[in-house]
Amino acid sequence: SMKFETNVGSTDRIARIAVGAALVVLALAGVIGAWGYIGIVPLATGFIRFCPAYTLLGMNTCGKQV
Repeated sequence: SMKFETNVGSTDRIARIAVGAALVVLALAGVIGAWGYIGIVPLATGFIRFCPAYTLLGMNTCGKQV
């Protein structure tokens, strides 16, 4: 089984959820078009606290982990 270690910190998480939600809402309202549904990606990564791109790039915004 695959284990995903949290690599999205609190500030990063809040920003991802806010931006993702805003994009989806704007897309639903027809303001920015269908491309706004890309906001689902940061929304999902914010909720699950794991970003596959961060893993590939060796990044982690969680700070120190014990």
